[in-house]
Amino acid sequence: MELRDYITVLRKGWVFIVAMMLVGIGLASAYSVVKTPDYSASAQVFVSTQTSGSVSDLAQGNTFTQQRVKTYASLVTTPIVLLPVISSLGLDVTAEQLAESITASAPLDTTLIQVDVVSEDPVMAADIANATSQSLTNVVEQIEATSEDADSEAGSRVKLTRVQEAQVPSTPTSPNVPLNLALGLLLGLAVGVGVAVVRHTLDNRVRNEADVEKISDAPIVGGIAFDPKADERPLIVQADPRSPRAESFRTLRTNLQFLDLGTKSRSFVMTSSVQSEGKSTTVANLAIALDSAGARVILIDADLRRPRVGQYMGLEDAAGLTDLLIGRADLADVVQPWGRGQLHVLPAGQIPPNPSELLGSRAMQELIGQLEQQFDYVLFDAPPLLPVTDAAILSKSASGAIVVVAAGKTHKGQLSGAVAALESVGAPIAGFVMTMMPIKGPDAYGYGRYGGAYGYGIEDDKETKATKKERTRIGAEARKAAQ
Repeated sequence: MELRDYITVLRKGWVFIVAMMLVGIGLASAYSVVKTPDYSASAQVFVSTQTSGSVSDLAQGNTFTQQRVKTYASLVTTPIVLLPVISSLGLDVTAEQLAESITASAPLDTTLIQVDVVSEDPVMAADIANATSQSLTNVVEQIEATSEDADSEAGSRVKLTRVQEAQVPSTPTSPNVPLNLALGLLLGLAVGVGVAVVRHTLDNRVRNEADVEKISDAPIVGGIAFDPKADERPLIVQADPRSPRAESFRTLRTNLQFLDLGTKSRSFVMTSSVQSEGKSTTVANLAIALDSAGARVILIDADLRRPRVGQYMGLEDAAGLTDLLIGRADLADVVQPWGRGQLHVLPAGQIPPNPSELLGSRAMQELIGQLEQQFDYVLFDAPPLLPVTDAAILSKSASGAIVVVAAGKTHKGQLSGAVAALESVGAPIAGFVMTMMPIKGPDAYGYGRYGGAYGYGIEDDKETKATKKERTRIGAEARKAAQ
C-alpha cells in the first residue's frame, strides 16, 4: 500500500477509528473505576564491608560489595527473609504469596538495595517494606558471618544498614488514570486503524478510478453518480435535463466526441462485467444526449437475451434486430424514430435461440458498416461480458467497447475477467464509464471530475432557488408571449 492508500483508508474509516478510540477510552475508564487502588512503599538498605582501612582493602571491599549486592537483592523474595516478616507482622499468607508483592532492585554502580512493596493497605505496605529490609539485614549478617577465630584476617564482615525507612503512602500508584486513558486511546487507535487497513486490503470491489486504472490502461470517459430514484426515472436526460446526473451524461457525450479511436467510425458497444451495472440506462441517456447535440444517432438493443431498450424508450419491440439479421425484415421496417431530433432506435425483436451466432454473423458486420454510413453514432446495448460472449464478439466488429463499471458493486476480479474477454478476441476497449458513484466520501472525487461543469453541486440533486426563480420567469414570459 502507498501513502495515498493509507490516507484513503483513514478518510473512509475515520468514523470506525474514532469509535474504537472511544471504546478504548471507555474500557480504560471502567478498569480504572473497578480496579482496587494499590499503594507502594519503599525502603533502602546500604551494603558496606568492614576493612582495615588501607587503600587496597577499601578498593577490594568496594568491589566485593558491588558483586554481592545483586545476590543480596535476590534474597529479598526468598522464604529465609520473608518468613520472619510474616511471623513479626502476623500475616496470613505464605512466603510465595508475599513475594509476589515485593520487588528488590540494586541500582547500577551502587551498593544500595531498594525494597518496593505493593499492597491495597498503605500502612501494611510500609510495614512490610520496613520489616523486609530489617529481615534482610539480619539474614545477610548471619550468612556472611565468619568463624569466631580471632586470628583470622581473611574474611570481610558485611554490614547492611537501612538508610531509608518506608513511609505510609498517601496516594495510590495504581490505577494510574491518565496513563490508562492514554493506553486505552492508543489501543483503540491501533485496533481501529488495523481493522480499517485489513478491510481495505480484503475489499475486492472497484471503488474509484484508481482501481480501474490498475486493471486497464483504457481511459475513463465518464462518471455517473448514484441515484436512488434511477428506477423511477431511467431516462434522466429527458426527465430532468438540469440535474447534475443529466449533466454527467452530457459530459460523457463530450468526452466521447473527442475520443481518438484512430478511425472515423463511431460505433460503440456498451457492455459491463455482470448484469445490473446500469449499462442499458447509460447507453439510452447517452443516445439522448448525443441527439440533443444535433448528432445522428441510432440506438440498437443488441441484448438478445434480456432486451431492455424498447422498454426504457417506450417503443414496441415485437420486431427488431433479430428479424433484420435473419432477413425477415428490412432496416427501414424495424428502425423507429424517437423524439423530435435525429435519434432512431432499433429494438431487439424476438429472442433467438442462438444470439452469439447472430451477433457474430456476416449480416451483422454488413449492418454495422451500413449504419456507420448513415449515422454519426451507432450505439449498441450488449449483454454482460462474463456470463456470455455476445458483447465480445460484437465489439470486435465495432469501433470499440465501452465497459460500464458500477462503483462499490463490481469486483476487481470481474472487471479483470471482462477486460480479458475483450482482449482475447482482439476487441478494442474505447473506455470505461463508472456508474453508481457515491456523491459523498473519499470516492466521490471521481464524479466531481466529470460533473459540476455548469455550477451544479454534486451533493444536491435539486435545483437551487435561483434556478427555480429563473425557470419561473422564463415560463411566465413564454405564456405572456403566447397570449
